[in-house]
Amino acid sequence: MSIEISARSCQPCTACCDGWVRINVFDQPVLPGKPCPHSAGPPTKHGGGGCKIYAERPVDPCVNFSCGWVREASHLPAWMKPSDAKVIVLPAWTTWRTFPVDLALPVGPMIPHKALKWLQQYSKEQFRPLIYSEQEVDRNGHYTGEQRVLGFGPPTFQQEMLDLVRDRRLG
Repeated sequence: MSIEISARSCQPCTACCDGWVRINVFDQPVLPGKPCPHSAGPPTKHGGGGCKIYAERPVDPCVNFSCGWVREASHLPAWMKPSDAKVIVLPAWTTWRTFPVDLALPVGPMIPHKALKWLQQYSKEQFRPLIYSEQEVDRNGHYTGEQRVLGFGPPTFQQEMLDLVRDRRLG
């Protein structure tokens, strides 16, 4: 597992604005299936991409948001950019018994197998327990806004984190 040290740009990725991280922007909920109303969406050959109010975006959650892939000295490999790997990683989202706990949110219904296996291996090697989720969809394929929360780490961690998550929303 190599450490990436170079500076990274989130553009053209818009995963955090596309509803995969539960946030409120100027009292507007951003949820799976309901992207931020200020997002221009992923770039296409006809335009788009980025934030329509970037200069005026709110400090919280937008300016303060810190995607693990963009962070300086990120432990995530280059291929784990959220728009490519289909996962947003929030390193040290919380702690458990002094150990940092990473949170992984799918960009889509679930984290792809390759990315999840990498995260689980990193978790095991670095003793960084992991919480991750899957989006629930109805029988018509629409996101319900509910998430199935899973943990990777020691059994005691998994039980304690599930108790914590019942009282707190992910991402």
